[in-house]
Amino acid sequence: MAQKPTLLVLAAGMGSRYGGLKQIDPVGPSGEIIIDYSIFDAIRAGFGKVVFIIRKDIEKDFKECVGDRFKGIIDVEYVFQEKEKLPAGFTVPEGRTKPWGTGHAILMAKDVIKEPFAVINADDFYGTSGFMEIGKYLQTACDKNGVADWAMVGYVLRNTLSENGSVSRGVCKLNAQNELIEVIERTKIEKNGNAAVVVDNPSSPIALTGDEYVSMNLWGFTPSFFTALEEGFIEFLKARGTELKSEYYIALPVTDWLNSQKATVKVLPTQDSWFGITYPEDKPYVVNSVKTLVQNGAYPEKLF
Repeated sequence: MAQKPTLLVLAAGMGSRYGGLKQIDPVGPSGEIIIDYSIFDAIRAGFGKVVFIIRKDIEKDFKECVGDRFKGIIDVEYVFQEKEKLPAGFTVPEGRTKPWGTGHAILMAKDVIKEPFAVINADDFYGTSGFMEIGKYLQTACDKNGVADWAMVGYVLRNTLSENGSVSRGVCKLNAQNELIEVIERTKIEKNGNAAVVVDNPSSPIALTGDEYVSMNLWGFTPSFFTALEEGFIEFLKARGTELKSEYYIALPVTDWLNSQKATVKVLPTQDSWFGITYPEDKPYVVNSVKTLVQNGAYPEKLF
């Protein structure tokens, strides 16, 4: 039976990335910001609710600048990522100011999400087809025989690179069934013509074709992912909880459950380009790309 999935938006870092929420830059012809396009695409793809993960200190500004844009359009809820929200027996080490990462952020939503859900970054432009693919998948996603039924939208590497410098990407290894085997985190990938090169270690660069699938943090999960997150976060804190800058990423519990055969992750390919403003110089490209999509009829001139 089809079910309406929820869209979970990682937005706790927005204020710091933009130098304050008042400075969020419009990229669309009618003043739209990037998240507007994601919500628009999610509604078209059959999502029934949006949950924003934010910080308490940006709550007022976020609702005014972002959340209120969707009043009367789709149900909206908020949860808060606070570094003090830890499992029993753990405390924040003295001197730590950094949040605990994307895995910890998602865990904050476990009490408000009881249905399959997708996860995205607030300030990335994912394109229509990625949402259509993940929305369709989640409408019938169901864990079977103790094995979690998860998914991920796979973007073609060359469609995610910046002309203005290196980027970090999770390069995916797949099996013959288009299921994820592992995500290899590469912290410095540079464009090289129509291909790419990994320069994590400049003395031994790794050539890539550009055809590889990469994760851009458009994941689809059943509620069992919260169990995976909780179990993994406790182990993470035991190992690295005293560090001041360690981060618990989404890929860690995904990899753990894949390795123990407690989950499968279907990779849903898209040919859409991913846009993000990694460097200030990226903004004109994003604005022009959105303008072209509007001119081609992919989006209306005014979204809402």
